[in-house]
Amino acid sequence: MRTEDLIQSLSAQTRPVPQSAVEQRLAIGLVAGGAVTLALVVANLGLRPDLPGALMNARFLMKAAYTVALGVVAILAVHHVARPDAAGSGGLWRTAVPLALLAALAGVELAATPSEHWVPMWLGSSWRQCSMRVGVLSLPIFAGLLWSFRQLAPTNLRAAGAAAGLAAGAFGAALYGLHCPEVSASFVVTWYTLGIAIPTAIGALFGPQLLRW
Repeated sequence: MRTEDLIQSLSAQTRPVPQSAVEQRLAIGLVAGGAVTLALVVANLGLRPDLPGALMNARFLMKAAYTVALGVVAILAVHHVARPDAAGSGGLWRTAVPLALLAALAGVELAATPSEHWVPMWLGSSWRQCSMRVGVLSLPIFAGLLWSFRQLAPTNLRAAGAAAGLAAGAFGAALYGLHCPEVSASFVVTWYTLGIAIPTAIGALFGPQLLRW
């Protein structure tokens, strides 16, 4: 068989890939993992009893904006590094922007608060559980994004793992916020960020093993 005939025969068996295939695959993994995380929050922790009112509170919205902003930056990076020709980390450095803004807000918050209230504001009532809960709740989303990668072709596996872990941690933190009563900027920038860092580090460390294809 001639080379041209072989190529034509093989190509005849392939179907065209939709232009939005990457986006669809990532959306399925993200939504499926997020649904599991939300179910865990509702079933095991419960939603805030004042959630309807909290949704109109500026501090609650600040916490939600921070976690969602990190998640959006991370998922854009995931979309970038999911491709075999991707270079760099897909702009993960942009996570420094919401982090710096929240850190500045925490500084303003502390400056406007008497110093004897700084530690209670920083620790809240749940600092011992917060970061670990965020890390655990991120796992279903992380698993969903790993599933998404199974039909993609990342080559920068460490960056892909870190981006997936960051996205999972950020969206897991956003869903955990539906339960958590803490709303001070100093608490969120410390304990939420630490919780988000856990899956990010796991993804960066084990990405080459988990995403090998």
